[in-house]
Amino acid sequence: MAGSQINESVGQHSNSGPGTVDPKHIPVIVGVGQYVERLDQPGYRGLSPTDLAAAALRAALADTGCDTALASIDAIGAVRTFEDSSPRPAPFGKPDKFPRAVAARLGIDPPVAVLEQSGGQSPLTLIASLAQRIADGEIRAAVAVGAEAISTVRHLRRAGESRDWSETHDGAIEDHGTGNASFMRRHNLVHGLVGAAPAYALFENARRARLGLSKHDYVAKMGQLFAPFTTVAAANPYSAAAMQPLSPDEIVTPSERNRIIADPYMVKLVSRDQVNQGAAVIVMSLDEARRLGIDERRFVFLHACAFATERDIPVRADLGAYRAADASLHAALAMAGKTADDIAAFDFYSCFPIAVFAAAIDSLGLSPDDPRGLTVTGGLPYFGGAGNNYSTHALVAMTERLRAAPGSFGLVGANGGFLSKYGVAILSTVPTPWRGCAIGLQDIEDAPAPRLVRDPKGVARILTYTIAYEKGVPARAIVVGELADGGRFLANQLDDDTLAAMLDMDPLGATIHVHATKLGNRFAFDPARITAAFPTPTPALRETYEYILVARRGHVLEVTINRPEVRNCLSPEAQDELDGVFDAFEADPELWVAILTASGDKAFCAGADLRRAASGKPTWQAKGGFAGLTRRKGRTKPVIAAVNGVAFGGGFEACLAADLVVADPEAKFGLTEVKVGLVAAEGGVVRMPRQVPRKLAMEMLLTGRIMDAEAAARLGFVNRISARGSVMAEARRLADEIAGVSPNSVRLTMKALALGDRYPHADDAAQALIESDIMDELFFSEDMAEGLAAFAAKRPPVWKNR
Repeated sequence: MAGSQINESVGQHSNSGPGTVDPKHIPVIVGVGQYVERLDQPGYRGLSPTDLAAAALRAALADTGCDTALASIDAIGAVRTFEDSSPRPAPFGKPDKFPRAVAARLGIDPPVAVLEQSGGQSPLTLIASLAQRIADGEIRAAVAVGAEAISTVRHLRRAGESRDWSETHDGAIEDHGTGNASFMRRHNLVHGLVGAAPAYALFENARRARLGLSKHDYVAKMGQLFAPFTTVAAANPYSAAAMQPLSPDEIVTPSERNRIIADPYMVKLVSRDQVNQGAAVIVMSLDEARRLGIDERRFVFLHACAFATERDIPVRADLGAYRAADASLHAALAMAGKTADDIAAFDFYSCFPIAVFAAAIDSLGLSPDDPRGLTVTGGLPYFGGAGNNYSTHALVAMTERLRAAPGSFGLVGANGGFLSKYGVAILSTVPTPWRGCAIGLQDIEDAPAPRLVRDPKGVARILTYTIAYEKGVPARAIVVGELADGGRFLANQLDDDTLAAMLDMDPLGATIHVHATKLGNRFAFDPARITAAFPTPTPALRETYEYILVARRGHVLEVTINRPEVRNCLSPEAQDELDGVFDAFEADPELWVAILTASGDKAFCAGADLRRAASGKPTWQAKGGFAGLTRRKGRTKPVIAAVNGVAFGGGFEACLAADLVVADPEAKFGLTEVKVGLVAAEGGVVRMPRQVPRKLAMEMLLTGRIMDAEAAARLGFVNRISARGSVMAEARRLADEIAGVSPNSVRLTMKALALGDRYPHADDAAQALIESDIMDELFFSEDMAEGLAAFAAKRPPVWKNR
């Protein structure tokens, strides 16, 4: 979109040349280097990422042609490795401070050390931030470096060998975090968007739908796009492995060595992650570079830099487009005062074809066979450069290309996440002042966003899809669907027959039927299959339960969590049982009050079954929330929590969701989630500040502090404290009091309380109640007539709950 708005720009300077700006504030690339270690090369050593990065940095220092350049380095920034991008342990260990470890290999200890966020855009964001520090006068020279040894790790583990790559270093680092939260969503993970291939395949097929192409024709275009990349990679001495150029057919024809990963991708169409490669870029102030006597013919200037971010996958208006790439590309070109025609060399991030299609073809209007080429490295599937560090290699190769053609301009496009973050740099040997970085967000933020529906139901159509394979076998279909009202959703196939039908057709635009389940949304083409799989249940109490005990006592339902051996913590299966019981409680007109308690005298509920959660077994949350209560909307009957021991985490949240609480003197309460790296997300962070003074709620939420029954009663979220060991007797007395009044009045009072909660001011809430249907329902009820008649006749009322 030409003319994209740039809503933020930092460090702007004039475009009148470096002579008008103090050279201390002009960053310039003065040295670049790469290193590759192939498994089959003579003298293979199995270097760690730290050693590979150090080797690349030595090459970059040598590239400056200055023996004293190392002494000027006062900042080092490292691109985060894959091992540092997730909480999983590194097989061979890792440095506690990766940039410090690389610096130590060269015997330097710079005052500034940065560990950048993950994502393919991170080399650009890192170099841009270091350039800005140079422009601000904070530092004089910096290095950006990154490396991966994924191939070596796999090779050594298969051979049964081990290494110790762990090390510790003094000195602080600026850790910018993983940055994964910007594109990783629990809802997406539940539906199979775990790796990159399924996510990118959704975009690829959405683009195919927009172009109206058949599967065969689109696959052919992917091969035609990437065939020139293989030629470049084959000639690149730093490619991860020696290779020969591939024809389009060789790239897209399935075979034993080119198996399908996710429709429409074969192995030879996706990023090559088994690499042992490192790359480094040295940036200095123009003044420092001149002081060191570095040959100015080696200088490459950053003429423009721009970044933009995308929305989450299901809520992008056009799933086959990449607005972040479009915005940042045009912002960078505008900043540099150039058009695509002015660029002599390009490198587009190429983890999957869609990343190149969206940026080079759709946004800039280039052709796959553009004589300038779309890569200077050979691209991620063929050259390598995996992990987050590919674009450092691209910048190195682009710098070398521009030095060989002085006065020309090059463009590097860097993609991160799941088409989530895009950065662009425009470089040249032509001198220029630093203009900062444009953040091209406004067009994306202002564009209408589809509505995400987490629990869809009914008829829909497939907007895009993929089928993920495991070892060459179709395993899971993933669709982005659209309901009749425009709501978007993610879903997986209901069964094997649905998956087989997907394989036999082109599913784009097909009509499906979707249903939300506790394990995610499921779809089928035949509505009868959905109806058979998910019959509408009739809420009713069962004769027996596995994890709870249930008893009726007149109009009172007594529910007992029966897992004392694990302090009554709740597994997903136990929560399902409670959810069903509270469904039946709400539906039964003869049940007016419920009591929730637990077996034993030690624990009411110690929270979720964390051992189960850590075991890797499937987990889910009941529709009604923890204990079937914390997410239950529209409750019209009171629930009393009879707390006979500790109520921690979700157990306490169940108490906060209950309407009344009776506690044993030995009961203890605590929102302890923060102590195990969690958050009291089942209503604790919301309900606690509404039931006790906010600052006390904050203290409990932020510290996980435990509170006894007396303190809880003083704060007001415990109604009564029983005699020791008599919590159920006291809870029954309270339940009987409630059951002795009009159940219809109780029900309508509950509705009135819920209505009042919607209004911040009492006057507004009172007026809303007077005008609501609640009052009509009350005045025309049998219970109201019976209550008034019994009062006049001085007799006990006989409630009908009508």
